Amino acid sequence: IPWVGGFISILATYKTEEASLKQNTLQNQWLNEHQIKIFHLQETLDEIQKRFETLGVATIEDRLQSEEYLMLVRQGFRAWDEAITVEKRQFITNIITNSAATRVCSDDVVRLFIDWIELYHEAHFAIIREIFQNPGSTRYDIWSNLYGELPREDSTKADLFKLLIRDLSTGSIIRQERDVNQLGQFVKTRPTRQYKGPSSAVFKSAFEHSEAYVLTELGKQFV
Repeated sequence: IPWVGGFISILATYKTEEASLKQNTLQNQWLNEHQIKIFHLQETLDEIQKRFETLGVATIEDRLQSEEYLMLVRQGFRAWDEAITVEKRQFITNIITNSAATRVCSDDVVRLFIDWIELYHEAHFAIIREIFQNPGSTRYDIWSNLYGELPREDSTKADLFKLLIRDLSTGSIIRQERDVNQLGQFVKTRPTRQYKGPSSAVFKSAFEHSEAYVLTELGKQFV
């Protein structure tokens, strides 16, 4: 974390230059803000240490000392420092801890997950959580469980919801539910005869209730 060294240096000179520093309002504001960050950083390090102890530090010692893991730690704490919410910081803490104890996926994929935490918003994570807990949910189900009453189709809420679903779909975190064969290949659905009545006068709803969504395998690993 780049600013930590500067913070410690300023504290070291604070005693000798206390009077001048007190007159520098901007510097005082910077010190106060980063004093809080240092407190949260210490809390995070303590939490990680406690979780390592429950895992048995001796059993993961080689992993903790490996350059591959230390690269994840460096990337993780840079992302932790830039995170503006407690939720994102907790996600990064979880990744740093879990990637030391388990090898569910490669370190390359773990780095991708850290990038995802930086890229996506808490609103994205809420949808991921909802689909993880209720696989096969439709857009209607997701919105109803998260927010309740449906808004108008031409509202900013509907536009935002479509954007969130599109982001997660193109990011290969969620997908529409499909049948697979024994080889794991997706099976094409046979077209069904539809009643040739009058065509609908409106576009498909942002909260449609027919297409089910699930997490991709990569999305499940992320969770």
